[in-house]
Amino acid sequence: MMPAIVSEIMSHNVIGLPPSATLAEARTLMQRHHIRHLTVQEGDKLMGLVSQRDILAAQESSLEKGNNGAFLQQHQLSEVMIKGVTTVSPRAGVREAALYLQKCKYGCLPVVDKGKLVGIVTDSDFVTVAIHLLEVLDTQLAEQSPDEFDDDDLDLAMTREGEDEQEAR
Repeated sequence: MMPAIVSEIMSHNVIGLPPSATLAEARTLMQRHHIRHLTVQEGDKLMGLVSQRDILAAQESSLEKGNNGAFLQQHQLSEVMIKGVTTVSPRAGVREAALYLQKCKYGCLPVVDKGKLVGIVTDSDFVTVAIHLLEVLDTQLAEQSPDEFDDDDLDLAMTREGEDEQEAR
């Protein structure tokens, strides 16, 4: 069996804006689509990335300076976007991409193939994979008859700890 690859779990419908778009436009788009990351792109070329957190930080900074809500209308994504974004190939292994996200504490990885933005894989995609794997595991466990279980298969750590404490007394 071949290991799963990023193209199998990524979102193909990438929602992005050009660098000239305002922070207000980005915030509205994120709210409308219930997403936390937006690619900043010109055509299908990735220029940068902006997260909900980046917009909030810029907005908070403007409030500290005494600016009003017009800040988000007056500033472009190019001013706050993350440049030099780490990307992943659609042929990369899902496990490796997940480990990289976890290690670097990233929320997403844009998926680029031959210089072209083709998708995005987010922490939510990996949660979906985990849920699916747990469902498969639950189904397999439910199909096993009780005499197929070894004591080691059952998680009795709580019970055993209590028994160990009693034996030690």
